[in-house]
Order: sequence, then structure tokens, then C-alpha cells
Amino acid sequence: MSAVVMMNRSVVPTATVQQPMTRTRLRLTRRGRVVFTALAAAPLVAWALTVVLGSGGAAAETESLRTTAFQYVTVGAGESLWAIAESIAPNDDPRVVIDEIIRLNGLDDALVEPGQRLALPVVP
Repeated sequence: MSAVVMMNRSVVPTATVQQPMTRTRLRLTRRGRVVFTALAAAPLVAWALTVVLGSGGAAAETESLRTTAFQYVTVGAGESLWAIAESIAPNDDPRVVIDEIIRLNGLDDALVEPGQRLALPVVP
């Protein structure tokens, strides 16, 4: 014959040891990612709208250029923008006139080639 002996043992901890807290990663749901991205993009969208809607002055300036008449000149050998600016506006600052010529013709710098045709602002 066999007998089974079962003892009722209660485990009593002698000392409680606290486990160090582990950090869990923040996990965003798809909806959370969409909301976070929208909040992050909101200042960029506001800035872009401000730039686009604030460019009305540039559009008005462009329209005023359409009504302006231009003179055209062909650059000769040895001529510079400085000489051309002094000839069309002798009483004005040549640097301002040169800037206007560069802007009107879409030039990268003040260098011109002989035979190049330039639009000049009409100076009253």
C-alpha cells in the first residue's frame, strides 16, 4: 500500500526585494501618429499660407511693370552697365539704375557682352 502525504506549507518571504522599474516604450496607434503629424505640420502650413497670401504686394508690383514702357539698347564693344546707366539717367545714382537693369533683364551679375540686347527703364 502506498500513502501520499501532503503538507500545507505557506511561504513567507523573509525580505521583500524591489525590482528596478523598467521603462516601457511609448507606442502610438495609427490615429495617434496621424494626430501627432498633423500637430507638427500645422505651423509649417500656417507659415506657407502666410507667405502665399502675403505676396499680394509682389503681384501688384508685377502688374505695374506691365504698364511701363521700356527702351531697348544693344550693348556695344567696351560698354558697361555703369556707362549705360549714366547715359540714361545722368542725375540719378548709377548703382540704383544698374540694379534696375539687372532686375528687368534677369541678369546674374553686372557683366554684359557686346551685342547683348537690354531692356532699360524709361526715366522721365
